[in-house]
Amino acid sequence: MFDKLFIRNAIDRSAENALDRRRFLRSASAAGMGVAGAGLLAAGTAGNAFADSSGHHPHGKPSDGAVLNFALNLEYLEAEFYLRAVKGFGLAPAMVTGKGKPGGVKGGRKVKFKTKAVRAYAEEIAADELAHVKFLRSALGGAAVSRPAIDIDAAFTAAATAAGLIKPGQKFDAYANENNFLLAAYVFEDVGVTAYKGAAPLITNKTFLEAAAGILAVEAYHAANIRTSLVAAGLEVPSVAISNARDSLDGKTDLDQGVTFKGKTNIVPTDANGIAFSRGADQVLNVVYLTPKKATKGGFFPAGVNGEINTSRANG
Repeated sequence: MFDKLFIRNAIDRSAENALDRRRFLRSASAAGMGVAGAGLLAAGTAGNAFADSSGHHPHGKPSDGAVLNFALNLEYLEAEFYLRAVKGFGLAPAMVTGKGKPGGVKGGRKVKFKTKAVRAYAEEIAADELAHVKFLRSALGGAAVSRPAIDIDAAFTAAATAAGLIKPGQKFDAYANENNFLLAAYVFEDVGVTAYKGAAPLITNKTFLEAAAGILAVEAYHAANIRTSLVAAGLEVPSVAISNARDSLDGKTDLDQGVTFKGKTNIVPTDANGIAFSRGADQVLNVVYLTPKKATKGGFFPAGVNGEINTSRANG
C-alpha cells in the first residue's frame, strides 16, 4: 500500500492538468487509498491520440491513466487471440470487468501446432499477454476499463481480404493451421511494438514509463519470434502483403516493413538509424479497426475500444 504523500506526489507528476489531479484525488479518496493504481491513475481528460509519427499531439497530451487503459484494450485483444490458440479458451470472467461497456469474444480455438518452436512461442506469448493484462489491471485499479467486444474471425477475414491473401467472399481461419496462426499473429505483433513506442514519450510517471518500456521489450521479442518463424516457414510473400495492408491503413508515412526488405531478410524493422518506428494511438486504431478513416469502432473491436482514447485518424 502506498502512503498518501507518495500518491499525491505521483498525481502531481503524472496528471495533465488541475482537473485531472482533482479526479485522481476523488478516485483515491473513494477507494480509501487502498488500491495503488486507483490513486495514481484516472480516466483523465485525455486527448484521442498519442503523438503521431511526427510527434504532434492532435488533441492534447493524454493522462497516464488514459494511455495505460488504451494499452489494456490491445492487451485484451492479444491475450484472447493467443490463449484461444494454445488453450482453447480466453480470459477468465474476473479478468475482463471494469469501466466502459463490456463485450464478448467471437471466434478462436486451439491450433494443431506441428512445429515445436512455434508451439513454444505461442505458449510463451500467451502467458506473457495474460500477465500484461493482469499487470495493467492491477496498476490501473478501479480506473481499469473492461474488455470491449472482440471479433476475431470476421476481422481476420477482413484483414486477409484487404491484404489480398483471400478473395472477397472467402474466409480466413486464423486457427486452421500453424501457418495461418503465424500470419494472424503477425497482424498484431508489429503493431504492438510501434504502439508502445509511440506511447512512451507521453507517460509522465517514471514508474509507469519503466513498466511500459518493459512491456515494449517483450512485445519486440514476440514480434521477432513471429517474424523469424514466418521466414522459416517460407511465408515471406503473404507477410509482406500484410505489412503493405497495414501501411495502407495508418497514413501516408511508411511505418511498416515486411520480413523481406530491399531484397533481404528483415527480422527487425527499423529506420535508417536502426530505431523502431512509432505509431500514434489513432494510427494503431486505424489498423485494429481496419479502416483508413476516422472511426470509433470496427475490425477487431466492433463496438470500439473502452476509454478516452478511442478514435482512429482520417487518412486521405
